[in-house]
Amino acid sequence: MKRRDFVTAVAGILGNAFLAKGLWKSMEEAAAQEEQLLATAKERIEQLRKCDVNFFVKTYDGKLVRNAQLTLTQTRHAFLFGCNIFRWGRIPDPNREELYRERFAAIFNFATLPFYWSPYEWVRGKPNHEYIDRVVEWCQQKGITCKGHPLVWDNSASSPDHWLPDDHSEIEKLSTGRVREIIQRFAGRIDIWDVVNEATHLLPQSPNKTKMASWAMAIGPVKYTALHLKVAREANPKAILLVNDYRTDEAYRKILEQLKDEDGRWLFDVVGIQSHMHGGVWTAKRTWEVCERFAHLGLPLHFTETTIVSGRPIERRKWGDTTPEGEEKQVEATVQFYTLLFSHPSVEAITWWDFSDDGAWMGAPAGWLRRDMSPKPVYERMMELIKGEWWTKAKGITDKEGKWQTRAFYGEHELKIRTQDGREVKQKVIVQKGAEKRIEIRLPK
Repeated sequence: MKRRDFVTAVAGILGNAFLAKGLWKSMEEAAAQEEQLLATAKERIEQLRKCDVNFFVKTYDGKLVRNAQLTLTQTRHAFLFGCNIFRWGRIPDPNREELYRERFAAIFNFATLPFYWSPYEWVRGKPNHEYIDRVVEWCQQKGITCKGHPLVWDNSASSPDHWLPDDHSEIEKLSTGRVREIIQRFAGRIDIWDVVNEATHLLPQSPNKTKMASWAMAIGPVKYTALHLKVAREANPKAILLVNDYRTDEAYRKILEQLKDEDGRWLFDVVGIQSHMHGGVWTAKRTWEVCERFAHLGLPLHFTETTIVSGRPIERRKWGDTTPEGEEKQVEATVQFYTLLFSHPSVEAITWWDFSDDGAWMGAPAGWLRRDMSPKPVYERMMELIKGEWWTKAKGITDKEGKWQTRAFYGEHELKIRTQDGREVKQKVIVQKGAEKRIEIRLPK
């Protein structure tokens, strides 16, 4: 059913002409706004994510090379398309494990690794660095950027209450010490961090009845968050620091606005926004409004935890398996969501949650892969976007000035040059936003 037909049907059911007319108008306006956002997304992507690049091919001694055949193929996005990688190394069946890894590396350039305090350091003083070391090494081999999540969270999933002391000053020493030690240990390998997770839980009263929550409530969400950000910054000044939350309202923004040092500089670098949609898919209007609300801070936005399911709930927090109908709806909603975010100037990363239905949060059919690691339609369609429609593949021939111009997405590329005399040259090219778009290639002797 088309939007206009749906709105008319709803208005007719109401029976009250005045109310129906007002509702129809407001819903029609919202529908028109959504259609406009989606209709102009492709144009925004073209302007925001690509640029003109001028290649000049010359011989080693500076002579212009005419009629050289050039092929430019992207090898990596500048934009971060990612997912948590929590099931890496934890799938009992070797075949399914291999498929998980293979399909992860084929589509993503960004991975979120688990640092939940309680499971990470189940025994006090014995953190499980070994597992993370192995995941990081694999990601580096595949050219995947790593992020740690989360360093500080007052939830029972992260607060190690079975050994954490009751004394607040001791909790502070342990928590800040952990942040410092982990960030320093992984510097150069993991330089992006969700430092504090869900500080809005501390307004006005924490739903988490943990020792971490007790201490955090005592000092307040802003001081609690700022304290850990300052420690993280000192531990690795080059790290990219995030604050992360599922709240997308003013409560979250008000906390963020206060996270500045004495000189008015931000204590963090990126706003982390969760977008779990177990309860229903966000409209285009809501998605854009969330982006605009936090873009006003003047910082990049990362959508850190995105979930769109392909099945139905059985009961509270329990889900059935993925269904063909649910998978088709998942495709449509995911493509729309990613297209809108990719077209927003402040968004620099999107992370899916989780990659496979196997081990997904709440047991929901949230993955791009089924439990057997076979790809759902959403995986195939997103591959067509990320490595197809949003991926540079261009060919051309240099003119009489040795020049070839094309448009390219920001990121890493391989340039192949074939001259008229049959010589072939390959060169890595990085197309960066704001950088010089004139690239001169000197052929070897």
